[in-house]
Amino acid sequence: MSKLPSDLSTVTTVAVDLAKHIFQVHGCDAAGKVVVAKALRRKELLPFFAALGPCLVGLEACGSAHHWGRALLALGHDVKLIPPAYVKPFVKRQKNDRNDAAAIYEALFRPGLRFVAVRSIDNQAMLMQHKVREMLVAQRTQLFNGLRGHMAEVGIIAAQGARNMRSLGALIHEGHPDICDMVQQSLMPLVMQINHLDEAIRDIDTAVAAQAKADPVASRLMTIPGIGPVTASALVATIGDPSGFSGPREFAAFLGLVPRQHSSGGKERLGRITKMGNGYLRKLLVVGAHAVLVHQARHNDPLRAWARKLLETKPFKLVAVATANKLARMAFALMRQDTSYRAA
Repeated sequence: MSKLPSDLSTVTTVAVDLAKHIFQVHGCDAAGKVVVAKALRRKELLPFFAALGPCLVGLEACGSAHHWGRALLALGHDVKLIPPAYVKPFVKRQKNDRNDAAAIYEALFRPGLRFVAVRSIDNQAMLMQHKVREMLVAQRTQLFNGLRGHMAEVGIIAAQGARNMRSLGALIHEGHPDICDMVQQSLMPLVMQINHLDEAIRDIDTAVAAQAKADPVASRLMTIPGIGPVTASALVATIGDPSGFSGPREFAAFLGLVPRQHSSGGKERLGRITKMGNGYLRKLLVVGAHAVLVHQARHNDPLRAWARKLLETKPFKLVAVATANKLARMAFALMRQDTSYRAA
């Protein structure tokens, strides 16, 4: 690789295509003329920016983007993280690192572009807690399904659900006439792994609940029906400052809880929900909406009354998604205002 240009004083904006080892930089002056466009190794990236004066740096919001964003902020630069979906339309013809960096530069100046805030390490640690929990729950579900399938081979059938799976585990522990010693020995590692995952998930849930209780915004969110400590903590950790959204409708659209549009010529065509945005938050809100609908007969607040009326003519799962949309809007209002959910 060639040496860096000796005069970088005219550079005002730099776009960086991030990677593990080789980074592509695209630096321009105030007039938009390209001053430097080259590849840098990982160890050369920070010295390159240390040689620059304070400038605007555009990064794609991908893996390690927040780490580099914090490092560049510490050097005095103004860092903007751009969602990858907003960069893709500006890639010229063939896709390569050089064109990707140029596309980031082009997207950086588009009007109305919403940037991603650079996260602190504490905020990322909180999100990692949720991601680890989600991974452990998925692994436990996989073990549940395996245990269920193996037990069916010896004539023992169990319904779906964690409670039924634990009854199967108890059968393996205590013994059963239909379970021979070899089957018991083969399935015991699955039962032990499930117990280990249960304990790990329980520890994370306890930590998340304590954090949510100590956070004033999360505490207000938990007053909304269907939103518990995990959902409240995930909303606070993921969204942070809701001022980046114009309103609750845009927030619900960001979570993918609105119908997909295929409209033309003044004729509206609405399809299923878009499922865009953060899938983890959307899943938590839909699960919470299911809980609201299952227990709606016990309450008579406006939310449940609205859902009850909708259930008279619409399928359960459709109403659950609509309720999740409403929960998202309520959560946005509570995050933006210093208030709690009022049932009446």
